[in-house]
Amino acid sequence: MTTTSTRTRIASPRRGTPIGIIGRKNSGKTHLVVRLVAEFGRRGLAVSTIKHTHHHDVEPDAPGKDSFRHREAGAREVLVASDRRWYLVHEAREEGPSDLADLLARLAPCDLVLVEGYKGLATHPRIEVFRPAVAAAAGPLAADDPGILAVASPGAAARGAGLAICLDVDDTGGIADYILTLRQ
Repeated sequence: MTTTSTRTRIASPRRGTPIGIIGRKNSGKTHLVVRLVAEFGRRGLAVSTIKHTHHHDVEPDAPGKDSFRHREAGAREVLVASDRRWYLVHEAREEGPSDLADLLARLAPCDLVLVEGYKGLATHPRIEVFRPAVAAAAGPLAADDPGILAVASPGAAARGAGLAICLDVDDTGGIADYILTLRQ
């Protein structure tokens, strides 16, 4: 596996170091991120997330909606606001792929940022979600990527792979505790 490595770690004084949750398709990354956001919320922390996808045309709204029509007409950014929430859609037509540091800079101050995806980007600490039922033949990504600090798997099944830190993917509180040690 090829990883993008850099000596500079991404961090922000307003948000700290982002923590990556990575893994193969259908490994349960989103399920873990959702559980962690709820767990950190119960602990009184403000959490933001970034979800990276390889699907090129991510659509937050539907054809025919006014905001969709604004973008279709050529608006570079469309901010949709209601009394309870807002979202910003930024068209990166000429800019190319978004840089994680640039995306982090757009977030409001918070206690913690969880980044789902960017599995080949070694600029922030990453935890791999590994399910032998999904990728047993391939094994954990961490076996070939020393930038992955821990592997979360059912019953810590990845222990046999010779990895230093193996977490039980079903122990949300334990994974949250581990993440908090990474922030210090």
